[in-house]
Amino acid sequence: MSRLRARPGALLLSLLAILCAVIWAFPLYWAIVTSLKPEYDVVRPGLHLLPSVWTLAGYFYVFAHTPIGHWYLNSLATSVLVTALVIGMSACCGYAISQLRFHGRRLLFAMILASFMVPIQALMITHFILMNDFGMVDRWGGVILPQLIVPVAVIVYKQFFDSIPREFREAALVDGAGEFRLFARVYLPMNWGITTALAIITFIAAWNNFLWPFLVTSTDRSMTVTVGIVQVHDAFGVQYARNMAAAVLAALPVAVAYLIFQRRVTEAVMLSAGIKG
Repeated sequence: MSRLRARPGALLLSLLAILCAVIWAFPLYWAIVTSLKPEYDVVRPGLHLLPSVWTLAGYFYVFAHTPIGHWYLNSLATSVLVTALVIGMSACCGYAISQLRFHGRRLLFAMILASFMVPIQALMITHFILMNDFGMVDRWGGVILPQLIVPVAVIVYKQFFDSIPREFREAALVDGAGEFRLFARVYLPMNWGITTALAIITFIAAWNNFLWPFLVTSTDRSMTVTVGIVQVHDAFGVQYARNMAAAVLAALPVAVAYLIFQRRVTEAVMLSAGIKG
């Protein structure tokens, strides 16, 4: 009897989930379909869910008339460097706060927690002034350095280092291990799953970042693909099919990465949400 009562509610929730999925996926579907239409079909009045003529002209134009390969290289290089530096610094900082005893440790952790209250957009003017003073505007360094502020990664590492039994540390110290050996041989290997999850989500966030690279880059030599796609324009006005083709190409690597590492990405999102909550 309870199963019969639960079925209408379960059916309603399933239909609601399907509706939400359709609403979320429709803009993505529309972008892909638009990129496969000729321009006259894009601006044709009315709602047309499928192209009247399928074409890859938008993609051919992007590859032939834009340095998208160089933009990809910039995005890949900056995203990999941001990921490596964020994970390395966060793991070391989380270990120090968790396992070492030094003056100001509690104050340092309190400052990291308080940084959640300051949106990164509020610091962009200061960041730009600093990057300009350092001579890093329109360079990879200017794109990378402000993206290294990821306090949630430090907090996640600290929590997991706190959860490791003290017996492991005491046994390693008895064997003569130093702090760096403890960190590299004992604590870090126990958290490879967390490291992988944080690395994937950090890479995706760095690849998708638009606002800061848009502000700090102005030439193709340092422009990332998310910024470069806004340069896909024509002397005769907006070409929607070409713009959508560029947008799809920009999103393709992270979409593939998400499909491959979906479980790890979900794990990292849940960890971040748990910390912020």
